[in-house]
Amino acid sequence: MNRNVLRSWILPHYNRLRPQIGKETVKISDANQPNINRRHVLKSSLAMMAAGALGRGAEATEPAIKNVNLASSPSTLKITDMRYAVIVKPGPSPCVLIRIDTNQGVYGLGEVRDVAGPQYALALKSRLVGENPLRIDYLFQKIAQFGGGARQAGGVCAVEMALWDIAGKVYNIPIYQMLGGKWRDTIRIYADTTESLDPKEYGRRAKERVAMGLTWMKMDLGINVLDGIPDTVMRPAGLDKWEQREQPHPFIATEVTDKGIDRLCEYVAAVRENIGYEMPLSMDHLGHIGVKSAIRLGKAYEKFNLEWMEDVIPWYYTDLLKEITDASPTPTLTGEDIYQFSDFETLCKNHVVDKIHPDLSTSGGILQTHRIGDMAFQHGVPMAMHFAGTPVACMANVHCAAATRNFLALENHSLDVPFWQDLVTGIEKPIINKGYIKVPETPGLGVTLNDDELKRHLKPGTGYFEPTPMWDEPQSWDDALFS
Repeated sequence: MNRNVLRSWILPHYNRLRPQIGKETVKISDANQPNINRRHVLKSSLAMMAAGALGRGAEATEPAIKNVNLASSPSTLKITDMRYAVIVKPGPSPCVLIRIDTNQGVYGLGEVRDVAGPQYALALKSRLVGENPLRIDYLFQKIAQFGGGARQAGGVCAVEMALWDIAGKVYNIPIYQMLGGKWRDTIRIYADTTESLDPKEYGRRAKERVAMGLTWMKMDLGINVLDGIPDTVMRPAGLDKWEQREQPHPFIATEVTDKGIDRLCEYVAAVRENIGYEMPLSMDHLGHIGVKSAIRLGKAYEKFNLEWMEDVIPWYYTDLLKEITDASPTPTLTGEDIYQFSDFETLCKNHVVDKIHPDLSTSGGILQTHRIGDMAFQHGVPMAMHFAGTPVACMANVHCAAATRNFLALENHSLDVPFWQDLVTGIEKPIINKGYIKVPETPGLGVTLNDDELKRHLKPGTGYFEPTPMWDEPQSWDDALFS
């Protein structure tokens, strides 16, 4: 404050106070107190008035901090427990929910990827108890070595999203804001429909999805629909279930014939006839076919203007996948089973596929998936997101998608599950509204568990967030990756 301004404000108050100060000294009734000199009193009074003036000036420019969670002390926050519940629903299931508790009553929710077991998360408990959950990246790096491809990453990713939920609750802020803010207020959903061996019926079911308000469709169409039709698929007789399911595509000598391709095109044509050509249409589950058949299908589907063909061969055969991508006019996509950032970087930097498709419950959780999206953007690669779980993991995806620029659409496998959105509260309903999910503004993930509804859908023989002391003991005494 300018000295002249300060003097002009103080002098009138000095003149008002001066008669009250009296003579040289003023005695205080308590004899044990020292005498107070008038000049000292005046100086003290003026100092307090000046401080008040300065304080009022500061208040004008620095508003009081609001929305601080005074019930939590972030620096002393500690993880005390991890518990779980196993939920069964139609579609990909069971789904494991975890809860990470702290010493201050704040807890975080996470979800292991669908079909994976709770052990993937519980094996990490002894490595987390006693740690500050707000050290998210530190804890992720600590446990990242225990993740892997596909569902093997489920535990690491469940813990990571629970840590973000805690951080959002402590700081009273939605997760997307801690990622840098949002690019969009609503998240586009895409979904497939139930299949049919009748192309016309398949098309009719797709039309029902449009009536639900979806703006993006996906259809599962593989060589299984050709079973029993002669001369449509060439493959060795007598393949056992392991070969058909577990053996990678190039090693089972299975190719689609021209007749088979024509029949598959009838299904796609029926769907396009019902939903039109303005809505994006993607395709998945083509079957375990060879590289050349994938290329031929890509060319045959060109006239249907598909957004992508998904997971045409295992993603780690990058040279073969790039061969398909370069030769196919129909775009390719992969990523739902990839854990490592570096593997996504290889796909994007070399344009092995046209689009990527991480599953946040495999790709390292919220922060790493966001970083994957940012990296892909730098290489001109769009990102859709794979998802098949409960609303808990759904909200983790929503926050990540909101904060990631090159996001396209988020998958949902529960449009026909009547109780799906009832598993949680605290969020605007319906969760999926005309093909979109509104990004929540509430702290953390933005949802609270509906205990009564969840208990109705527990896997038989399992409990509901019961104590897990059997996982308290360290699983290892040295996790170091180097000596």
